[in-house]
Amino acid sequence: MIKLVGMMDSPYVRRVAISLELYGVEFESQPLSVFSTFDAFSRINPAVKAPTLVLDNGIRLMDSSLILNYFEAQAAPERRFLPVDPDALANDLQTLGFILAAAEKAVQNVYEHNLRPVEKQHDAWVERITTQLLAACREWNRLLQARPVTTVPNQVAITSTVVWTFMQSMIPHVVSAAEFSAIQSLAGSFESQAVFRKYPFS
Repeated sequence: MIKLVGMMDSPYVRRVAISLELYGVEFESQPLSVFSTFDAFSRINPAVKAPTLVLDNGIRLMDSSLILNYFEAQAAPERRFLPVDPDALANDLQTLGFILAAAEKAVQNVYEHNLRPVEKQHDAWVERITTQLLAACREWNRLLQARPVTTVPNQVAITSTVVWTFMQSMIPHVVSAAEFSAIQSLAGSFESQAVFRKYPFS
């Protein structure tokens, strides 16, 4: 069986888990941490990158977007989460780009404060990544405002939800929910769905 390696406290791992479930792909979750179970993880993937997906034939895929590209290419039309029309696809990829940029800067923010000793934290660096994070969130929120409201999962909705939940769980003092109402509304709607509850942030 396909194995998904990584913890659900990662928005990238959770993004893949929920998408695989919606694609109808059976998989086994292996909740290994890149920190506390580094050695065990390294025996599966020496790069110790989450998520890592191990296919039945032993091939290992890394990076949530690359993993999802693999399954999107094989999905039946009714289970695809990205549009086929080039203009619509470009629009979704633009939105996903800002969401994932925000996720990257949010993770850096968390690592800087939670892993690096206070005396080694670089204030100018923190200010820079926070500026990038908030700028990406503003574009993400603006792009969501231009989209029709839906409760049907697509990759923009899935990724928006898992990234926003990560931010609001880890750095709500940095990214205020009140400032990004479109993101907050979408994420709140999707977090109540069964598949998101099956793979909760934890």
